[in-house]
Amino acid sequence: MLAGCKLRRMSFPAPPIPQFPDDQVAITENLLRYEDCTQDGRLIPIAIPPSLGGLWQSVVRHHPGARNAVAAGIVPILTRLTLSSEDQPIRVDRPVEGRAGFVLAHDREGDEITRLYMNVWSEVRGTSGRLGPRPSEGSRVLAGRLFAEHVFTRLFAPPDQRKITRLDVAGYPAIPELHYPAPAPQTAQEAPDGARWLDELASDATEIVFGLDQTDANQHVNSLVYIRTFLDAAQRRLHARGHALNVRSRAVDIAYRKPCFAGDRVRTQLRLFALDGQVGAAGYIEGPDGKPRCYARVVFGP
Repeated sequence: MLAGCKLRRMSFPAPPIPQFPDDQVAITENLLRYEDCTQDGRLIPIAIPPSLGGLWQSVVRHHPGARNAVAAGIVPILTRLTLSSEDQPIRVDRPVEGRAGFVLAHDREGDEITRLYMNVWSEVRGTSGRLGPRPSEGSRVLAGRLFAEHVFTRLFAPPDQRKITRLDVAGYPAIPELHYPAPAPQTAQEAPDGARWLDELASDATEIVFGLDQTDANQHVNSLVYIRTFLDAAQRRLHARGHALNVRSRAVDIAYRKPCFAGDRVRTQLRLFALDGQVGAAGYIEGPDGKPRCYARVVFGP
């Protein structure tokens, strides 16, 4: 188990933040956009991933292991994001602090190494308080946290040569010591422990067509676009089932299976669940081939 610890439950399970090596952690300040917080000042989960930018720019791109891996055609690909935001309101007009770090890990079946991972965590802290006719301001408080699973692959190699089970590059261990029992991607469409389904899996009424505005420099649809797409479909389902819409996303768990590109038509398949007085949605985004491009689930709350 990663870092010798059990999975720590947030709204969705994720490994606990480990002790990072000094050369694998960064603390940076970032500025928020107004859309990153709700009207009462709480950070939304989808605003947390940009906190990783400082880690990638100031640490990963300079790390000898990362540089040598890229030179060998080996890159870490994002395969899962687990996000959780707190109830404490923060000032959107004040910088937030992101502490992010990474560790390497392996998964195995018996004695056989099956995958190698770069796992990344981030905690975002903001200035407590809110805007308004009587603005308030306090100390820095935890506003959100993130776990990001990345699998190492030879991205541009033939399909039968992409799998990585050793990192034979200077600066990284050939096989990372830590064991990470990676959950199957399909677990991101399951209801959380203790939840009960409220309806059956069914298609969202709205088909989505991606354009260039939904893509990024990686030459495919941006990873956060899938979250927005799923959240929009979930809110339409809440409305159709008569649930109140004065709720926000509190936690998101998404596993990526295959990228989409500009021009792709997708449709969300989902169902609602109830958990501890809250409501959520789980399912997948279906690509033009009728197969899941990602699996996702979200918990809403007041």
